[in-house]
Amino acid sequence: MVSNMQNQLIKLFEGGVTLEEDQVTIKDPQKVRQHIEKLVREAVLTEDEERRYLARFLIRKIAHAMDIIPSSIHDLYVARGRGDVPNTFTTPAINLRALSFFAARIIFHIAQEIEAGAFIFEIARSETGYTDQRPSEYASNVLGAAIAEGYTGPVFIQGDHYQVSPSRFEGDPEGELDVVRDLTTEALHAGFFNIDVDASTLVDLSKDTVPQQQVENIDITAQLTNFIREREPEGVTVSIGGEIGEVGGHNSTEEELRAFLDGFNAVIAQEYPGTTGLSKISIQTGTSHGGVVLPDGSIKDVSVDFETLQHLSQIARDDYGLGGAVQHGASTLPESAFNKFVESEALEVHLATNFQNIMFDHLPDNLVDEIYSHLDEHFTDRKKPDQTDEQFYYNNRKRALGVYKNEIWGLPKENIDEICSAWETQFRNLFERLSIAGTRKYVEEQVAAVKVQPKLEGYLLGGLTPEDTSDLAD
Repeated sequence: MVSNMQNQLIKLFEGGVTLEEDQVTIKDPQKVRQHIEKLVREAVLTEDEERRYLARFLIRKIAHAMDIIPSSIHDLYVARGRGDVPNTFTTPAINLRALSFFAARIIFHIAQEIEAGAFIFEIARSETGYTDQRPSEYASNVLGAAIAEGYTGPVFIQGDHYQVSPSRFEGDPEGELDVVRDLTTEALHAGFFNIDVDASTLVDLSKDTVPQQQVENIDITAQLTNFIREREPEGVTVSIGGEIGEVGGHNSTEEELRAFLDGFNAVIAQEYPGTTGLSKISIQTGTSHGGVVLPDGSIKDVSVDFETLQHLSQIARDDYGLGGAVQHGASTLPESAFNKFVESEALEVHLATNFQNIMFDHLPDNLVDEIYSHLDEHFTDRKKPDQTDEQFYYNNRKRALGVYKNEIWGLPKENIDEICSAWETQFRNLFERLSIAGTRKYVEEQVAAVKVQPKLEGYLLGGLTPEDTSDLAD
């Protein structure tokens, strides 16, 4: 049955690909690029679950055959910590919530023009739920886009905010950690070789001292780091990030950074000797996920503490050997802010909501109305008494993306082209401001791309049961 279905899927390429005894051979690269969207649509939209996961498996195999390799950015980051890579660019980590294949094509297209290599595709635990994109689906969108655009080399796919829910952890610590572990395992199978562990939700500010406040964050981050190290593929050192303060809270301090990293390194040395630690650290400098929405639906101006960002990034590099500090929740900041991330020597910046906003600005009115009616029917319990309709819709429309995935993918070509044109303008602007042009040479120098052969049985296991992620960050 599986063999017959794989052969059916291979026929989509009209002779451009052959599959013999699990060996993919590229006969006509142009045909593969021309027809890959058909296989991506099977991987995303087909109702037959087995066929869906087989399509994802084949995309991974075809990507390898075309030298497109899911990779870890760890070695690039630690090289930056050593001073072997300059602090002259900030890596964008881009969350794609809808039409991910089309958005990723734009990114790869621009990257080839500007010889960029330092960019990351990511999806958070929360987004995996409400966008209905399991890790293997998200990776298929990204790798399929690389195939379509003729991109080759390392591709960085990241699990963003693999976060611990504080309420569920309090009620059932091991049960909540098992969910994070299971998602992490699923992501590793799919080629996510970059994982941001986020136990910052467990920081207890009621404790008297900063080291005491960070104890649980340190312990759980160390546990999950060891869990990843025990399961990472041979030849791959997964890039793992930690987080010292929940985004949207108070700005991070040097004392918090040192308390966390000193404590984390001590736990690793004592409990998991020989285990490789983190490559980066996420901090809070004044932003919030999605921005702060005003009653009329516009976004409040936010002041980012770039001085703190630069100071903590330097400490992370000079004293701890990390690549530097990471800025979350930045996509709705004014464009002028993005040059300052490079000036502040930020290692990485996470971008999500504004790309979603751009898409909603260009969706047909009737589809937006339908999505908002869905929110009125199913999410009224999330509307606060003092919220306007504009605030409610802005904050919650992301929760309908999975429900309306088929409708969004089924938009007429002219609508998708219009969205992609607006995205391209935004991506080009951000990449210029973050100075990632020319970074491919650093990736080629520092990152040893390893073709980790996917296992068919791992893909056919499917994904986890969808969960309620409403209390988790993006």
